[in-house]
Amino acid sequence: MAYIRRNENGEITAVYETAQDDADEFITLDSPELAAFIVQSAKTEDAKAVLSISDVALVRVLEDLINTLIDKKVILFTDLPLAAREKLSTREKIRGHLSNLDNLMSDDEGIL
Repeated sequence: MAYIRRNENGEITAVYETAQDDADEFITLDSPELAAFIVQSAKTEDAKAVLSISDVALVRVLEDLINTLIDKKVILFTDLPLAAREKLSTREKIRGHLSNLDNLMSDDEGIL
């Protein structure tokens, strides 16, 4: 999601990665309105903001793709460069830690 600012005519005038005081409306990255704004915009900051937002989603897609290829034995984890293996391992550990924290919170629902 991107956060946008509109003018008095309802046209998009700016795009941000996070909500701003004057830009708290969010819009999906695949919105035709957002795409048209980016194409017409002369500001590179707007295009950079949209790319940055989409990078986060794309990273997750790539992680899932790599894991699928490994699970199906199309590639081996050790086929990846060391830097890639380290980054994937770190993200997997963090995701596992977050999942464990979520499970702890879920288990205590009956106590409150």
